[in-house]
Amino acid sequence: MIFSLNQSNFTIPRCSSKITDHRRSSPSKSFVLPPVSTPKINRFFVISSSKPLHVSSIQTLGSMHSLEHDDRRVTSCKAYEADRSAGELVVEKIEAAKRAKIGFYFATWWFLNVIFNIYNKKVLNAFPYPWLTSTLSLAAGSVIMLISWATKVADAPNTDLDFWKSLFPVALAHTIGHVAATVSMSKVAVSFTHIIKSGEPAFSVLVSRFILGETFPTSVYLSLVPIIGGCGLAALTELNFNMTGFMGAMISNLAFVFRNIFSKRGMKGKSVSGMNYYACLSMLSLLILTPFAIAVEGPKMWAAGWHNAVYEIGPHFIWWVAAQSIFYHLYNQVSYMSLDEISPLTFSVGNTMKRISVIVSSIIIFHTPVQPINALGAAIAIFGTFLYSQVPHYLF
Repeated sequence: MIFSLNQSNFTIPRCSSKITDHRRSSPSKSFVLPPVSTPKINRFFVISSSKPLHVSSIQTLGSMHSLEHDDRRVTSCKAYEADRSAGELVVEKIEAAKRAKIGFYFATWWFLNVIFNIYNKKVLNAFPYPWLTSTLSLAAGSVIMLISWATKVADAPNTDLDFWKSLFPVALAHTIGHVAATVSMSKVAVSFTHIIKSGEPAFSVLVSRFILGETFPTSVYLSLVPIIGGCGLAALTELNFNMTGFMGAMISNLAFVFRNIFSKRGMKGKSVSGMNYYACLSMLSLLILTPFAIAVEGPKMWAAGWHNAVYEIGPHFIWWVAAQSIFYHLYNQVSYMSLDEISPLTFSVGNTMKRISVIVSSIIIFHTPVQPINALGAAIAIFGTFLYSQVPHYLF
């Protein structure tokens, strides 16, 4: 550092007589006349261009001798690395905001999914046509997003032919998974469907290992044992077991794993947000599903079933159909907004953990009879999912 010092001005009175210094015998000491007037206090500040440095004022009380031989008394410097502490604080705030954002997405996603499952089961109990029910869910989401784009509530995505080509396998997997899950819930209790679907992490790991070539520690594979065992125990002790419902849930697991993986790949390098990505996905899935729904069930069956449902339930049935369709789109839209921020495996874990709330709420609302051994199987599967979610956290 470079200090610029301006010596205080001293006033020396004129004396007619000669001034005699009786201390000249000591050459090592310098002689300074005391000031007559009050000395000025000079303040100097030091600025460093590399790091911020806080420097207290430097005071000279008219004596260069005291400045030279008593630095500690005159100068007091307090330095801190502000650039490092400020940078760490910014990083911590960014990470905290990201965790809060993901947490909000997950909580909203789970809440909307519970509402959807309740109304979806009510509709299927009165109107057992899962193919049309699935089609209406996709149609509602497509209409909502088209209106949002037309009214400028949401910005329309900028897509090209390559985008739609990469989206097609995702839409195909999404369509299969959606229909299979709806078929399952039309045959068995909602709780049973979601207990079987809690085995999705096992499908995710197996697909990632044997198809994508990813490797995992042994502890990850061991964490899948309680998931698979718990799902198997719950299936064997289910009071109202149905093979169609069981296979529908298993097919849905496999299809949604592929959907999540393809979605993550398709969203990389794309300017389309998660919300618009799912909107495009819904529209393409609607185009894929509609002809198959007509072929499997058909307008005649739909008309007869609709008439019976409205006659038995009343106008509330129409509200049930609208609610299950709208909430289906909303919860999936939020889940894809979450997928913008996380990996496919983390998405699968979050998707499994949300089933706890779905299983508990459906048992309470629909008064589903549950045997103790069946509840134990569900608890083991969920606990296995918790272990699976914790293993990567501690290993990586």
